[in-house]
Amino acid sequence: MTKFDEATQAIRVDETTYDVCLDPGYSIGGPLNGGYLMAAILRAVVDASPHEHPVTTSAQFLRAPQPGPARVRLEQIKTGRTATMTRATLVQGDKSFIETLVTTATLADVTPEWTDRPSAAMPPVGECVKLPDPKPESNMTFNAQIDMAFDPPTIGWLTGNPTGRPESRAYFRMAEPQDPDPYVLALAVDALPPVVFSAGARGWAPTVDLTWHLRALPAPGWLTLLGSGRMISDGWFDEEVEVWDSAGRLVAQSRQLARVGRG
Repeated sequence: MTKFDEATQAIRVDETTYDVCLDPGYSIGGPLNGGYLMAAILRAVVDASPHEHPVTTSAQFLRAPQPGPARVRLEQIKTGRTATMTRATLVQGDKSFIETLVTTATLADVTPEWTDRPSAAMPPVGECVKLPDPKPESNMTFNAQIDMAFDPPTIGWLTGNPTGRPESRAYFRMAEPQDPDPYVLALAVDALPPVVFSAGARGWAPTVDLTWHLRALPAPGWLTLLGSGRMISDGWFDEEVEVWDSAGRLVAQSRQLARVGRG
């Protein structure tokens, strides 16, 4: 079991309840990363499902949970031979923090009948760059859990040279050696810096809604994350992420709506 597997472990209490312990190592300046939280919820959902893979997840982030004990409460809405739909709620104390609707199915490892190409080209990994290590007082512990190499123009905001477009692109893998799986993909779709940084915004940009789809089981190796946005307006922005595996297959897609960073 890797550190990530342990940090997202869900322990069955009964057929509708699972205990989780939210790890402070996935903090982004205080709040826990949304992809990490989804991965913990999905562990419970898949364990309770007759199907192996979370093919679509829609999460509403009601408030930011604290590191420590929490529970995932499940309500199975419909189950069939090919798919099961489950409502899953992350709870701390008497409050709900994340509401999700998850469809599980069992994917085969097959060659796509048709697939589009990546929306943007990436330079080789050796020509990409890493973000500087955050200062300890920043409480950005999430960075230590992952290994990312960025397409240089998309982190120009670090030096005051944003591209002016909402975009972010990087290669991604776990810091501890681990082949990607659906739970790693849940983390990956929310791992990029907010795309509005490249448009000139800064600060924590809280996600309100995030929906992602598992399209294929990923091959070992680096994942490629391609993030973009379509509109920034009235304090809101959207972010779409494509995840491609080392075999050149589209393995995950996501779209989220978030608030423009404050402070």
